[in-house]
Amino acid sequence: MKTKLIVLQAIIVRELRRFLQQRSRFFGALVRPLIWLLVFAAGFRAALGIAITPPYETYITYDVYIVPGLVGMVQLFNGMQNSLSMVYDREMGSMRVLLTCPEPLPFLLFARLFAGMCVSLLQVYAFLLISRVSGVDLPWHGFVSVLPALILTGLMLGAAGMVLSSQVRQIENFAGVMNFVVFPVFFLSSALYPLWKMQESSEWVYQLCRFNPFTDAVEMIRFALYGQWHAAAASHTVIATAVCLTLALLGYRPRQRA
Repeated sequence: MKTKLIVLQAIIVRELRRFLQQRSRFFGALVRPLIWLLVFAAGFRAALGIAITPPYETYITYDVYIVPGLVGMVQLFNGMQNSLSMVYDREMGSMRVLLTCPEPLPFLLFARLFAGMCVSLLQVYAFLLISRVSGVDLPWHGFVSVLPALILTGLMLGAAGMVLSSQVRQIENFAGVMNFVVFPVFFLSSALYPLWKMQESSEWVYQLCRFNPFTDAVEMIRFALYGQWHAAAASHTVIATAVCLTLALLGYRPRQRA
């Protein structure tokens, strides 16, 4: 157990140092959602209000509604960024060094996944703080109550990224794969619009959004920001995380450790 803790600590510290040394990565992670919040959401603030639906107890403006979706966006892109770094590490050889560690392969993958999730937490809380300071009406207690949801979402999206990294052999092919994954996952969810609005416009689009695991992650974050726990969304996210971890483990099969 002591050895496992040392390995886990080493992997987390390595990922945090890499992240802190890449300042452009940190600012890039914030610029993307802030543009959506301060430009896109501000433009629709007066035109698109959201009716009183759980977890909201009153009529809210669009910028308030969009924040949980943008939090999910931060974690989604961080998960993809971590998977890209795993492809790069495999090409450069450092991933092969990690996989020769005597610890079991599932533990090593989980340690890498957990480290990536810790990095995503730094990005999310920076975004939430900027959003709150810029005038978005977010409850301060939500910064604490949302933590379990952020951990679970970060693990799910990081595991999904691991599945991609286990299948992509060359870093040049990864950008195209990301475009076919990130944008459909984000736009076919409740990140930007409520599901009932989707259903009014198109039933088949609504069904795609409904069964998208990212929708459950966003709704779990949305409720958690207001001190509520969405049990159904959380259970679906746990299932999606387990499936992705299993697929990632099969992708990084033992023969890759040689």
